[in-house]
Amino acid sequence: MAEEIARPKGPDEDAPLDDGHAARAKRRSAARIEQLLFPILAGVVHGLIARGAFGHSKAQEFLGVMTASFILLVPLTIGMLVVVLGERRGPMNLSERLTTAVFSALLALAACLALAWEGIICVFLWVPLYAALAAVGALIGGAAADWHNRNERDTRMLSLVVLLPYLVAPLERRFETRDEIRVVENVIRIEASPEAIWSQIERVPRFREEEHHFALSHVIGFPRPVEATLSHEGVCGVRHATFEGNVLFIETITHWEEPRKLTFGIHADADTIPPHTLDEHVTIGGPYFDVLEGEYELEPLADGAVLLHLRSRHRVSTHFNFYATLWTDFIMSDVQSYILEIVKRRSEALGQR
Repeated sequence: MAEEIARPKGPDEDAPLDDGHAARAKRRSAARIEQLLFPILAGVVHGLIARGAFGHSKAQEFLGVMTASFILLVPLTIGMLVVVLGERRGPMNLSERLTTAVFSALLALAACLALAWEGIICVFLWVPLYAALAAVGALIGGAAADWHNRNERDTRMLSLVVLLPYLVAPLERRFETRDEIRVVENVIRIEASPEAIWSQIERVPRFREEEHHFALSHVIGFPRPVEATLSHEGVCGVRHATFEGNVLFIETITHWEEPRKLTFGIHADADTIPPHTLDEHVTIGGPYFDVLEGEYELEPLADGAVLLHLRSRHRVSTHFNFYATLWTDFIMSDVQSYILEIVKRRSEALGQR
């Protein structure tokens, strides 16, 4: 009898108990998700309302999408709101706070894209900042909720953080944006003569489909180059550099030193660009971004190769240049690198003939 009582149980005898634990855990998880669903949706709604209000044409005197109040404070307050509302429905651990806040902020961005309120290029640029600021907001909201809970105070007043962007924006609009001129340079080594390279940069023959290759700037919406024509050689010659989507840059030659240096001022013909080719907030020649000048310089090397430099100057004018310039520098560098790669292949092919 004692041996029968002491006999270890087989694996099948424990199965009902394990199944019961699993079922209860699953129910708890589903209930927790349901609890957090409302805070997440509240964060999304807050983000959409803010985008609608800040982007409304009649509110531009006081608000504006391209303001630090919107770009920085809206994701921050989304994170705070989600956590404060979530804490009212049950204690949240750090992982839940961060996850729900970031998810809500990114879901709001995705909704703006789906509603065609933002283009893919703007959404792509704001994703890292939105996620980071929503996480910071979650930490702030969590700390505030913890303090209120310890002091047995009602956290409902904390929900008023959603008003913060609307209160700060009118103050921000009183200050002019600051123009920042950026210079971006790319260099590539080409095994060809300066004359062969010059023939590929003074005019750029139409790009063939097989010459195109992957570039992140094109994936996020910046159009691919098509060709560049030249009215006549020398200073004051006019290049028409066209990109896909009917984007046209009118480039006037300001320095012509064949075959060493070619410099040109750049004017984007905004009237020819269809409204949906580029997002309105990153339109070239607009109030926030413009490309001003381009320059090719050939540097012959002792071994017969040439270093081809491509430089550009562009303007960024926002209240958050510290972040915007990171992306404008990247996009300009990516576009220049793309063009240089094709010039290299074309020039080296000429030398092999």
